[in-house]
Formats: sequence, C-alpha cells, structure tokens
Amino acid sequence: MSIDLSQFYEVFFEESFEGLDAMEAELLNLVPGEEDSETINTIFRAAHSIKGGSGTFGFNSVADFTHVLETLLDQIREGSRDLTAEHVNLLLKSVDCLRALLRALQAEQQPDLTEADELRIKFEEILGMRAASKVAEPVQEPLSENSINTFQIDFKPHHHLFKTGNEPLYMISELAELGDLETQAFQDAVPDITDLAPEDCFLSWRFFLTTEKDQSCIEEIFEWVEDDADITITLCGGLFGDEVAVNAAPSTQVETDNKNEKAATKPDAEVKKVSAVKSTTTNTESTSIRVGIDKVDSLINMVGELVITQAMLTQLGEQEITEATIASLQEGLAQLAHNTRDLQESVMRIRMLPISFVFSRFPRLVRDISQKLDKQVELKLLGEQTELDKTVMEKISDPMVHLVRNSLDHGLETVDKRVAAGKNPVGTVTLNAFHQGGNIVIEIMDDGQGLNTTKIREKAIKNGLISEADDLSDNEVNELIFLPGFSTADQVSDLSGRGVGMDVVRRNIEALSGSVEVSSAPGVGSTFTIRLPLTLAILDGQLVRVAEHTYIIPLISIIESLQIDITKVSRVGKDLDVLRLRDEYIPILRLYSIFNHQGAIETLDKTLLVVVESDNQKIGLLVDDLLSQQQVVIKSLEANYQKVDGVSGATILGDGRVSLIVDISGLIKLSGLRKPGSQELIIESKANLEAS
Repeated sequence: MSIDLSQFYEVFFEESFEGLDAMEAELLNLVPGEEDSETINTIFRAAHSIKGGSGTFGFNSVADFTHVLETLLDQIREGSRDLTAEHVNLLLKSVDCLRALLRALQAEQQPDLTEADELRIKFEEILGMRAASKVAEPVQEPLSENSINTFQIDFKPHHHLFKTGNEPLYMISELAELGDLETQAFQDAVPDITDLAPEDCFLSWRFFLTTEKDQSCIEEIFEWVEDDADITITLCGGLFGDEVAVNAAPSTQVETDNKNEKAATKPDAEVKKVSAVKSTTTNTESTSIRVGIDKVDSLINMVGELVITQAMLTQLGEQEITEATIASLQEGLAQLAHNTRDLQESVMRIRMLPISFVFSRFPRLVRDISQKLDKQVELKLLGEQTELDKTVMEKISDPMVHLVRNSLDHGLETVDKRVAAGKNPVGTVTLNAFHQGGNIVIEIMDDGQGLNTTKIREKAIKNGLISEADDLSDNEVNELIFLPGFSTADQVSDLSGRGVGMDVVRRNIEALSGSVEVSSAPGVGSTFTIRLPLTLAILDGQLVRVAEHTYIIPLISIIESLQIDITKVSRVGKDLDVLRLRDEYIPILRLYSIFNHQGAIETLDKTLLVVVESDNQKIGLLVDDLLSQQQVVIKSLEANYQKVDGVSGATILGDGRVSLIVDISGLIKLSGLRKPGSQELIIESKANLEAS
C-alpha cells in the first residue's frame, strides 16, 4: 500500500520552523564555557527532529546538511568537544541556512545549496572530516569479490517510536530500494487487546537485505531513530539459509508500492515531491494558528448557549401570537444578541496571539547588528504577553525591524562615545507593548544620543522640504524623518543612508490603520511609538449620512463632531474652506463632492462637521447627519471588487445594504490637499488667514 506523504508536508514545515526558532533562541542564550546540558539537548533535539522529518519526506538537502551540525552538537553534549564562540556563530548561520532551504522547498523551488555547502565544509573542518568532503561521491570498497552481500538487520523499536513521528513502513520502503528485501515480523510482544495501547509500538522486525550497497547506506536509513530503537546490522555474506522462517511480502511488491517515491531520493527531484503542496504565495506567513484549549472551551460554551437560545426562539415561533409571546420573543432576541456578541468575542480571541511571537526575532537581530557595528547592546523585552490579532502581528514585524535597526545604527553610540559621555558602555534598546483603549501600543526605546534636530532641519532645508523662515518646534522637526527620501546618514551602508525606509515604515503602519510618532531628547535617547488596532477584521465605526448614502468613519480617527459656525469659516484659494477651531485651522472636505453625490446639504452654516485626524493632520468631513455607532465586519474591496481611492473597505449593515468605510488618508490624497513628497497640507499661513 502506498501512502501519500504530501498531506503531511505543511505540518512538517511548520514544526520545522518552530524547531529552528527554538534552536535560535537557545543558541542566543549560550555562553561558551557556561552552557548547561539541557540547553544543548534542546538544540540537539530540534536539529534531530528536522533531520529525521526531512529524511522521511525525501528532502535530502535538508537532511544531509542537518546531519553534520547534529554531529557537532552530539559531541558537545557528550562532553567530547568544548563549545566555542565560533561554534555558536556557525550554528546560528546554519539556522538561517535551514530556514532558506525549507522556505524554498515550501514554495516548490529548487533550494540554493551554495551557503549550505560552504557551512558544511566549515563543520567538517571542525570535526576533522574535511578530507572526506573533497570527494563528492566517495567510492565504497566492495565487501566481497562479487560486491553483492546479504545483511541481517534486527530492528526493535521502543514503545514510544510512533510518538516521535516515525513510521517503520517508510524505513522498510527505503530498504527495499537498496536491493532484494525479505522481512520477518515478530508479534509476540503484542499484549491482549484489553491492554493494548494503540499509540505504542509492540512489533519488531528482522530483515534480510541482498544488495550491492555497503553497510553505511543501511545505517543512514535508521540514523534518525537510533535513539528510539535497538538496531543490529550483521553481514551474513551469502544467501538466506533454508532454516530461516520468512513471513513477508515479496520485495517486488514493496518496490511496486513505492515506485512513485524512488525519484524523491535524488536531490534533483526534491521539488517534485513538494509539488503536491498547493501554495498560492511564496511568503512565509503562517497558514495555521495554535489555539489554547481554554479558548476552544469558551467557544464551545458560546455555541451551546446559542443553540439553547435558537431552540427557545423556534418554540416561541410555533406558539400563538399573544402579548406574552411577543414579550418572550423580545427577550429571546435580546438573549440572541448577547450570545452573538459573546460568540464574536470568543472567535476574535482565537486570532489573538501574544506579541512575543514578534519580539522573539529581535534578540538575534540585535546580536548580529551590534557585532557588526562594534557596539555593546542589551535588549529588554516588556509586555511580551500583550495580545493582538495574528494578521496585524505578521504585518507589523517588518516596520519594527527597521525601527530597531535605526536605533542600533543611529541612536546608540559606540562604547568610546558612551564612556566619554559618562554613560554605561552597554547601550539599551527596549521593546514595550501594552493595551491602551481599543489599541495596542508598541514602543521602541533606546538610551542613545537622540535625534540630531539641528542636522535634520538643515537637511530638510537643503532638500526643499521646509524653508529657513518656517518656525517649527523640535517635535515637528523630528517628524520630518518620516518624509520620503529623507536621511541624515553621511555614508550609505547596508543598514542606513539609502534615502528610503522611515517613510515606508509610516506608510506600512498606516496601511494597518495605525500611526507612528517619535519623541527624542539630546543625549538621553529616542522613543518611537506605534499605535495599532487590535484587529483588522472588526472596526468600531461611526455611521454618517451623505445624501442618500451611508458611510462609516473609523471611531479611532474621530476627534470630535460639531455644528459649523459660519463666522469662523474662511476661504483659502478658489474652493477650499477652513474652520478656525480653537487655535487651529481645519480644512473642510465635502464628501458629497469627492464621491460625486447629488442631493446633499451644501451650505456650511449649522451643518455637521466630523473632525478626524490622519498623519498628525486634522481635517473636517462635511456630512448630512450622524447616525449610530456600531462594530462592523470589514470586507476587502480589493478581494471582491477592486481598489477604490478614499475607501478602505466595506461592510453589510443590518438592513442588508452595503456601506463603504472611509479611508481618511486616502481622502486627503484624493482632495489634493497634501503637498507632493510631504505630510504637510496645502493651507496658507495663519497670519494670512487672520488677515483675510
């Protein structure tokens, strides 16, 4: 019987990536000379599992590469070799290399083995195997004159073998590919059915293999279960004796069952094996999520409550309509609304993951960059259990990486400069996450030199972003670093100075309906603050009416709503009105004009204005009426229709109508208010307005 292994590929990839994450985390904790055995064992087990799984699925490039680093780890854990800093660096590079190999296979691409081969040579030099590595395919010496030998292989798995994910059938199939195989199974250890534990292995086998291959080829098949079974390989030298009792399927049958998998043992065929995995994208976002049993239990309880309420409403629907039944029906509908809301919250909790999944990548990043910059850095992680939506988490990772790199490169000083300034020679970068209202706040803080406000201002003037006459506060000057193409780096490097980056950070965060701002103090340090919604699936919105249409404005963007006092309205240019609100001038955008609606209220006096904020800029949206506030489920327009400027998505209201969700940043762009290449709005100065 042939088993389709492709159904297990995605599980293998996800578990392998988790194993690599565990390896990396433990390697970062290793201090040569102070390592503990449990840490080494954890790293070894992760490598061992990846090697075994990749070998089972025929991903030989991964299995072969993992084998050599596993050998080094095995010597270290047995105490026959001391751990050095070079070992740690090589093992960390190997983690990166394995990730690249696995991602290529997952994306159905041929893995690039260049780096793997280079690292393998370095490991072999350490292990004293370098001479053997010069030969691509070592020639095996024949064990007998005719090069055909028979081996007796006794294979007795430990009871827990199945729990390690290993399957004897696959090993038997691999043995059959080496030559003529006969198999004897021993069942005497199988207990009575009343005492049988189905997850345990009670069988053992004896194989007789006639082959031209040498013993090392047999050992390779069993190497990933050598700790989970008793294995003895004996050279018999000739054909089977008549006294051997054989109870096995003919080797030709085994070969027939596995004829479609033979090609997988060849390196060039690895990608063909992965082709059964249906992959629509080549990104590395996880397609599954692990959920705590408490969240599942809560969901089941909510569904149970919903079923009870539904049964009650069904029963009421079958009764004669009276005042009493109407009252009961109203009570049942209220209970249904309550249950639905609880169910919604339970479902949303399933998508919520601790931000430690993002934070966990930064110890390695900080270590590598600090070594490259010759700086001493301590990374502090706070609020790691703060939860946010999985989708938000996956998309915020890259902007955070750029901000941390910026703190390491621009923010923290070198050891000499810190000592000269009377600071601790070890700089500190702190990542902090916490909930605030309906948002999550992420802070990236460093105790470095702070932003050079003078230099930023000079560069902005040189680039024509501001003029000498502009009177900007230090905070306003610091915000200029988020403008496209802005950089104060004197030299271009692979870390900074290419004129791109911070504007992309802001744009990516705003795409998540979030915001980013910076605060800094000279000689004290800088703090970048990111504010994000907890989820992108549900939005708290304010429903507004424009002509006969209903739009939704995100509550997170609304500052206030008011009636316009026409005496405080001024005209700027040909067609832009601004409202003087306290000490600010708010440009008024007419939604009916932007979206081309007829029949809306066009006069400004006593008309409703919703003041919103985006990119630290305030604007007013002219609407006919304010309706209710409610949570709405966001539906993507791009996935179901196409991208629409000024609209971030849509939802279905209770009456079945479709309502569009307003994109504030997109509206500003549509209106032409923003200066090209700038966050500043095109509004005349306050002095000119007051003079008018």
